[in-house]
Amino acid sequence: MRHWLILFLVALTGAAQAQKIRVAVAANAQFVMEKLKAGFEKKTGLDVEVIVNSSGKLTTQIQNGAPFDVFLSADMKYPAAVDKAGLAATKPKVYAYGLLVLWTRSDIDPAKGLAVLSDQRIHKIAVANPRMAPYGATAIAVLAQQKRLEALQPKIVYGESIAQVNQYLISGAVEAGFTAKSVVLEPSMQGKGRWADVKGAEPMAQGVVLLKGARTDARQFYDYLFSPEARAIFQRYGYQKPVHP
Repeated sequence: MRHWLILFLVALTGAAQAQKIRVAVAANAQFVMEKLKAGFEKKTGLDVEVIVNSSGKLTTQIQNGAPFDVFLSADMKYPAAVDKAGLAATKPKVYAYGLLVLWTRSDIDPAKGLAVLSDQRIHKIAVANPRMAPYGATAIAVLAQQKRLEALQPKIVYGESIAQVNQYLISGAVEAGFTAKSVVLEPSMQGKGRWADVKGAEPMAQGVVLLKGARTDARQFYDYLFSPEARAIFQRYGYQKPVHP
């Protein structure tokens, strides 16, 4: 009897999860997605489950059959790869432009630019894995362009995603790191260190695709991302809006 009860509860849990729209989102958008999720659920009564990871890892999961409905990347490359593999129901579309920032502990001034990273008080610099995380790739590219990468390489600590970079910074494991502007504008992050925009880092086009096999109502969430309400939320978190209507 107990065995059948356990099987019933497992099946019930699986059914409940199946009723949710599953949204795979790049770690830079973790906090803004909480607000988007709340706004969408309030407006529609539909439930959303958010899965956060680096864009590269989410792409691999999608290619391996992960049951996601919508994929929001930190760039356009990964949605294009999903589309090329025949796994997207829509063409990659820019939902926002993200900005890279340098985040440091409180006694270090990031407004001085990347030169501050040579400060002797900075022993470790967190960067998201550039092979999987577009924000990490952008950070490395800017350091290389400004001819600082070689000198700073011994200080660099790689995180799996922006989320891990944030953990390193908040815990004090590193003195500085590159993260998304949307992270430092999250209310719960206020007063935790100092930040400044990274000069030379262009706004990053971030793309979304509706995936093949998605729940029918997942299209509503996809469309919601381009609504005036969602765009206002994105802008509060430092994202720039796309040029298309």
